[in-house]
Amino acid sequence: MLMDLTTDLLVTLAYGAVGIALMGIGYVLVDVATPGRLRELIWVDRNRNAALLLASNLAGVGIIVVAAIMSSDDDFSEGIVDAGAYGLLGLLIMAGAFVLLDMVTPGSLGEILVDPEPHPASWVSGVIHLATGAIIAAAIS
Repeated sequence: MLMDLTTDLLVTLAYGAVGIALMGIGYVLVDVATPGRLRELIWVDRNRNAALLLASNLAGVGIIVVAAIMSSDDDFSEGIVDAGAYGLLGLLIMAGAFVLLDMVTPGSLGEILVDPEPHPASWVSGVIHLATGAIIAAAIS
């Protein structure tokens, strides 16, 4: 029983590490896609547009990682590889969706998303991140 608990805790730690690493990569991708530094925009300037974009990206990654874990059928090796691979794929697709949305909308989406005034485009971009995460999660199952 104690051995099972130890194993489960280590598996949880490994999945947590993969999830945090993927969210770190997501943070960097959003930081690169938006003008300025996210840490300044969100934590100093309190920019709601940038915060919504980042939060939706992180939630999308979380959705993907959860789906990969759930579909692993208690096979840790498969689950951890799936979580990493699908998480990276999800981040690439989210970045692609951001670029595509930027191309088909007026102005620069990056500039709009760092504007200090709330902008409806931040909600559209945020939903794209969440929908992308959900779509990939459904594909995993």
